Amino acid sequence: MDAMNIATTRTFRSGDSVAVKLPKEFAFEEGVEVEIAQEGGRLTIRRRRDAMTGRDLVEALEKLPKPSCIQEREPIEFPERPGL
Repeated sequence: MDAMNIATTRTFRSGDSVAVKLPKEFAFEEGVEVEIAQEGGRLTIRRRRDAMTGRDLVEALEKLPKPSCIQEREPIEFPERPGL
């Protein structure tokens, strides 16, 4: 089991909610969607599993295997559609 990093912070009021400022070493990029789970006295905040940043998406796409060639396909024939 890895050693757990622990930091201390305080809650504060933000409108009608109570908020927590994440210390820099625990921060997410701005706009990242997170999940918050509570189990007993433990509160867990993590990046949403299906949420990807643009950078994450580009990195995932770059890891996909490259095709050896591009398959040719038949030209698309568009039907006549008067009035459109």
